[in-house]
Amino acid sequence: MIKMIALYKHPENKEKFDEHYFNTHAPITAKIPGLIKMDVTKIVGSPMGGEGKYYLMCEMYYENHDAFKQAMKTDEAKASGKDLMSFAGDLVTLMIGEEVNEPTA
Repeated sequence: MIKMIALYKHPENKEKFDEHYFNTHAPITAKIPGLIKMDVTKIVGSPMGGEGKYYLMCEMYYENHDAFKQAMKTDEAKASGKDLMSFAGDLVTLMIGEEVNEPTA
């Protein structure tokens, strides 16, 4: 399983950010072909205290690298990227991860 991870720093106006993210951006992103699931997490604090560096995290899951590459070529993915840059380009860090399911002791 491959996932794209989007980490968002704290926006200046959280209410405005949430309005756009949940009512505009997330629905656009959810339409990307090949997207298996999308988990959004609001960061509520840091183990060291305080609110921490990040505000929101979104994990978008794809079956494998090929499925992800194909998905990123679609009009839906391009629309999601364009929208992302329009409202959070200076806040977001994007990463691609591969799940590693190793037994824990």
